[in-house]
Amino acid sequence: MVDGVIPAGRFVLRPVRKSDAGLFAMYAGDRRVAEATRSIPHPLPPGAAENFVTRAMSPKGTEDVWVLDGSTHGLAEVLGVISLKRMDEEKFNRDQSEIGYWVAPAFWNTGFASEAVRALVTANPQKNRTIFAEVFQDNPGSARVLTNAGFQYLGDAETFSVARNSRVPTWTYIRKLD
Repeated sequence: MVDGVIPAGRFVLRPVRKSDAGLFAMYAGDRRVAEATRSIPHPLPPGAAENFVTRAMSPKGTEDVWVLDGSTHGLAEVLGVISLKRMDEEKFNRDQSEIGYWVAPAFWNTGFASEAVRALVTANPQKNRTIFAEVFQDNPGSARVLTNAGFQYLGDAETFSVARNSRVPTWTYIRKLD
């Protein structure tokens, strides 16, 4: 990893830049992307993408965010986003995080999510011992991304989705790195 950039096969994972806000707004503003996440609202309010960029670029946050950037390989500059959110760090320092990701609909079924998850887990930039993940049960493709990257199924749960304005059944996964 050089300057926060992680090689990921057909693209790199790089830190967020202010110039990403426009493409974030376009992609995250798509109902299909928003409804596959817990936190992206739909419709996307004005300024939401810029606020996300500001939070992602802040060194004080509990979440590290990377852009799937294919520009050096003749692909789009923004293919999606992947992040690691630290869990219980201030209170317990358990060296564990939760991984989250989305890929723009134009790039679905290309393997980009799988490549990004594998690259981030391999690089382990937060030096985690454990990474958790959660996917909506109506998104089996995202579950396959996790199992293909060595995550093990933990159980069923549910979480609130802002875009859906409802609780959604989830599958929870774990990947132990130590």
